[in-house]
Amino acid sequence: MTLPHTPPAPGTLLYEDTLQPACHWSLRMRRGTSLRLVDVEGGANLGMLLYNPENLLERYNAPDTLKCQHTFKLTTGHCLYSDMGRIFCSIVTDSVGWHETVCGNTTQERVAEKWGERRYQEFHNDWNQNGYNSFLVELAKYGLTKQDMAANINFFSGVSVDAAGDLNYRNNNSRAGDHVELRFEMDTLVLMHTCPHPLNPAPEYPRKPVRYQIIQAAPVGADDFCRNAYAENQRGFKNNEIYHLGLGGCCD
Repeated sequence: MTLPHTPPAPGTLLYEDTLQPACHWSLRMRRGTSLRLVDVEGGANLGMLLYNPENLLERYNAPDTLKCQHTFKLTTGHCLYSDMGRIFCSIVTDSVGWHETVCGNTTQERVAEKWGERRYQEFHNDWNQNGYNSFLVELAKYGLTKQDMAANINFFSGVSVDAAGDLNYRNNNSRAGDHVELRFEMDTLVLMHTCPHPLNPAPEYPRKPVRYQIIQAAPVGADDFCRNAYAENQRGFKNNEIYHLGLGGCCD
């Protein structure tokens, strides 16, 4: 006789590890779990892309995420939307208050121009990686290419806009111990890297680790803050409910 599986209690730590500086990784997050990201030293940047592992054509949509929640930054209460109008995850806690999703990644050329070229052959784990190529490596693991790369999120990094419309990097946006927790509302393929933000003005290549923890999330109630923060989020959660019932596409 097989006994029924009892899920862990909410808040249970299921797994944790550290993504070292200038590294990349990917993992599949299950619906009903949370991913807690911790800036270990302060000044970190964690680039992230999100995909539906059951349909890799569905991925994170930055414009929809921002416009439907009337925001330029991401913080507590915001949901991260797919291009099918569904919600990958919700930001349930955030000690930073500002995460940006418009500036994209560093490239090999940009890193070499700002901080010099340090190749793996000579410098091994101290080489200067870039966000664009880091994502390409992770995408290839799932049969994806550069055509499948979307606009990414840069957690722990912030940019402001001046009167001329220029984007300015926010120094000291995140401090040691700052964290953000993402509760996943559907199974999601998560790609991450710890390469510098493309606007970081540091004179030397920034090397900042990020701790990540997978935690059992509490059930989402009708009074959930993220669900009710914006009217569009209520519709997004309804789209998820229809999806998990196996009824097909999203509703408007």
